[in-house]
Amino acid sequence: MLSNRERELPLNAARLLPGTALEGRTLLLPAAGGGIKLPEIMGGGPRWLNVTLTVQADHAMAFELKCYGQEDAPRVIVRFGMMPGLTACAALDLNWLDGHILFPGHRAGIQKVVCHGSRIRREEIRRTELVSMPCFEPAAVRVDKLTLSDAPGPAFVPEGPPLIDEFGQYTKRDWPGKVKSEETLVADLRRAAGERGGYPFPDWTEWGGCARKQLTEGTGYFSRVRHEGRWYLTDPSGCAFFSMGPDCVTARCDARIDGLEPLLSPLPPREGETAVLYQPLNRAFGETERGPGLMFSYERYNLMRAFGAAWDEAWQGMAVKQLQARGMNTLGNWSDPRLFGRMPYVTSMPAFPATDHLIFRDFPDVLSDEYRQNAAACAEALKERRNDPWMIGYFLRNEPSWAFVDGLIIADEVLRDPAPTACKAGLIAFLKEKYGTPEALSRAWQREFAAFEDLNVPLSDASGLSENARADLREYSAFLTEQYVRIPADACRAVDPNHMILGMRWAWISDPLLVSGWQCFDVFSINCYAVDPTAALENVRTLGVDLPVMIGEFHFGALDAGLPATGLEAVANQAERGKAYRYYCERAAAHPNGVGCHWFQYCDQFALGRFDGENYNIGLFDITLRPYPDMARAVREAAEAVYGVMDGSRKPFDEKPVTLPMIAY
Repeated sequence: MLSNRERELPLNAARLLPGTALEGRTLLLPAAGGGIKLPEIMGGGPRWLNVTLTVQADHAMAFELKCYGQEDAPRVIVRFGMMPGLTACAALDLNWLDGHILFPGHRAGIQKVVCHGSRIRREEIRRTELVSMPCFEPAAVRVDKLTLSDAPGPAFVPEGPPLIDEFGQYTKRDWPGKVKSEETLVADLRRAAGERGGYPFPDWTEWGGCARKQLTEGTGYFSRVRHEGRWYLTDPSGCAFFSMGPDCVTARCDARIDGLEPLLSPLPPREGETAVLYQPLNRAFGETERGPGLMFSYERYNLMRAFGAAWDEAWQGMAVKQLQARGMNTLGNWSDPRLFGRMPYVTSMPAFPATDHLIFRDFPDVLSDEYRQNAAACAEALKERRNDPWMIGYFLRNEPSWAFVDGLIIADEVLRDPAPTACKAGLIAFLKEKYGTPEALSRAWQREFAAFEDLNVPLSDASGLSENARADLREYSAFLTEQYVRIPADACRAVDPNHMILGMRWAWISDPLLVSGWQCFDVFSINCYAVDPTAALENVRTLGVDLPVMIGEFHFGALDAGLPATGLEAVANQAERGKAYRYYCERAAAHPNGVGCHWFQYCDQFALGRFDGENYNIGLFDITLRPYPDMARAVREAAEAVYGVMDGSRKPFDEKPVTLPMIAY
């Protein structure tokens, strides 16, 4: 008998979405996506929606809890992933619907969880759906239990034979190139370590620039120049430079194994010489009860098999030679600092300034003395490398979570926040100067204010009061965003005047306000997951940004190499991954603002998930650190073409890849 604080939600045909069928407790989901309506979570009630699922396919699947208000589009989407064949309870905290968090964390047996959209109150919900995301084929999903409860559902209990072999590969699949023996692995890695290094093109400089296209005298550092109607980066000798390379060039502990150990082939001891294969995940990622975890490195374990105690030194030399041999000239973000100086690199500030009180998600109180002081302290970390000619530049940070909300007006959040922040004091001062009297403000905003200080009382959705209110709050939001950028940028330039500031790596330009403060950068940066980056690059320019643009992340994945999920762009197979790389990279080079694009990432993710549950086929190399041949060829061909594409003497590669709906979370 269920208590009144835990209610089972029955599956019945009346609540099935169009196209979805039901056999017993198995949902038959169309390729376009399908699922069920959940009217029970509207209007309050227990905190947790618990759904126990089993994906009856040979690939992972992504699901979404969609919550609608009066609008046609969902206001909040909670997305999560499920491995094939594993029965696990996805515990979805309905408190997440208030918009306070982007990545709430995941429990064992569930893949990455992401909260998209803004916020919605339970009483505002008019429609709720639990659906599968579009896939390349129909799929069956068994629903064992669906409840509303005051507590999260039962923890995952791993059962069955190992899903991961001794090399870190997925056991439920076979594919060309899968390692079947230690002897094969050792021979392949030792052969790679013995390859020659250096760039394969005689007209490249030692930095990876184009020696036949010298644009300036050179400053001894990487820089930028406008030449013949387009932007270029220049290497320290003054030659044209297009930045190409993977992010995360490192042999790190990237497989999260806590709570999953029975699904792994036996692992080595956690003491002695193999202790380096383990690393605690000391901070809880998000808010789930899984908390801190344990990471393991199959990459290091495989290197140990080939090189013994000298594995680290062997890998460092091998990694640089392999990248250079393919024409990659940049170590992307989050790469091993010990490789810096062997080839050009980009990096990020180790920490972006914050304040104890945050306005919304990770947006600080940017007008406070605390923010300015913390910006100066964070900038001090640049001293160590300010004279390094191999550093292309540095990003201030990566993908601020507050900017994931499309159309967010951060000044709205300032007024919603009950705290007496410096941002709120500045907003009140701004409105006083503009309107002079509370009466004038009241007329403009169509709301009665006895005094400007009335704005210290929390006010929700103030931009919806009137057109004037919206215009005022967007104007002030542009100012706050500009200060968010300018204060740390000025602090960084004071410490390091030699290197370029490469921007913020926006996940996407979710509102034109995000380009505010672009004048503080030397290069504007975005992460762009698309088949063709042209539209995203053009959008930046259309918004008035007159800077070179660097793409910090892009990738393509497939399902034919042993991973259960594709990543944020999916193609049919490994050959199409290579084709997609060329198509994307050469179009970035063809755009008059495009100066670089960095592939995410160096190595495939772990089949059961990294720290946050991602498990994508997105590596130039697999988890055994062996290259994907189709990718290797395409990367080299794009590198050979890119400088001709930039100056217009060569047309970009024009064969579009065969794409599929992504399997990603």
